[in-house]
Amino acid sequence: MVERRTVVKARRLRRAMTLPEIALWDVLRARPAGIKFRRQHPIGPFVLDFYCASARLAIEVDGMAHEMGDNSARDARRDRWLAGQGVEVLRIAARDVLDDLEAVVVFVVQRCALPLHQPAAGPPPHAVHGED
Repeated sequence: MVERRTVVKARRLRRAMTLPEIALWDVLRARPAGIKFRRQHPIGPFVLDFYCASARLAIEVDGMAHEMGDNSARDARRDRWLAGQGVEVLRIAARDVLDDLEAVVVFVVQRCALPLHQPAAGPPPHAVHGED
């Protein structure tokens, strides 16, 4: 369940996006390849930069602040918590977004388009045994 303060924080962050986040959102909001993205999406106690619900993929744009102090350890704890919720985290350097936005978008879309599960290798087990 999302806490109210997390929703309030997400709304605030939507108004204070960084330049790399704005550039990426300008493309993702158009639903490339028909894939829907959310920006500053609250989940549990966290706010994700971008989220693709159909792929259960969080996209985090990491600037220099993520490398300072204990921020990388905090990010690792956050990623573990999200993994426990079934959400994979894709971290992209802010510099990469600014240097080659098109390549970043292609990479993100490809990751979102990957199937979550492999197709079944035949009928479900109950069908083999004559069960309905």
